[in-house]
Amino acid sequence: MVGYDPKADGRNNSKFQVAAAGSMSGLVTRALISPLDIIKIRFQLQIERLSRNDPGAKYHGILQATKQILQEEGPTAFWKGHIPAQILSVGYGAVQVYKTLRDAVVTMFRTEGPMVFYKGLSPTMISIFPYAGLQFSCYTSLKHSYEWLLPAEGKKSENLKNLLCGSGAGVISKTLTYPLDLFKKRLQVGGFEHARATFGQVRSYGGLLDCAKQMLQDEGALGFFKGLSPSLLKAAVSTGLIFSWYELFCNIFHCMKKPDRMR
Repeated sequence: MVGYDPKADGRNNSKFQVAAAGSMSGLVTRALISPLDIIKIRFQLQIERLSRNDPGAKYHGILQATKQILQEEGPTAFWKGHIPAQILSVGYGAVQVYKTLRDAVVTMFRTEGPMVFYKGLSPTMISIFPYAGLQFSCYTSLKHSYEWLLPAEGKKSENLKNLLCGSGAGVISKTLTYPLDLFKKRLQVGGFEHARATFGQVRSYGGLLDCAKQMLQDEGALGFFKGLSPSLLKAAVSTGLIFSWYELFCNIFHCMKKPDRMR
């Protein structure tokens, strides 16, 4: 994982073990938080206000959206797009409105050509570096603050510390870069209006700046933060889990090396 020194904490994990721990923690976490991702994206793509006072709004809250998706589409709907999300998150938003990964790929390629798979690349590239930097710098800072406030509590509190600091880092970094994530989702599903007709109004955008301009005009500044609540919940849970799982896998690899040393 970025910013991790495998020798700094005394475990002396190899680079391969660090990479494996990061990959495994990401896979496990992605599977666990997929339902929150589904709800977040539904909120992001909804043009109407997220309010029960708007008669055209399909969704207006996390619990209401969960209940409605469960009733209309069944429990498997919360893992729509899970496989491509694990492989390539760029196409995740669009895949959710199709039956299968193959159906999405074929339809997208036929209708708009190979460049369709790179929609939303601009906001992705703009946001990925500050998000990653903020996430790990905040995680490090929060760990130092935690250790200053609650010093020398032993290894029993390590998992709790990792969970709390990881969650806090996720919330801070996600909030600061959230509008770019929303722009990315809106651009990714452009051209699939027919598949999204049952979800409410649809819009077409000419690019990142046009998307921001139209949203500001039609939905106001608060529109840039649609779906922030499930996104923050997802960020807190996923970041906390990913660091906790990561530390767990690193510890497992470290323990697996001990018998070899004793021989």
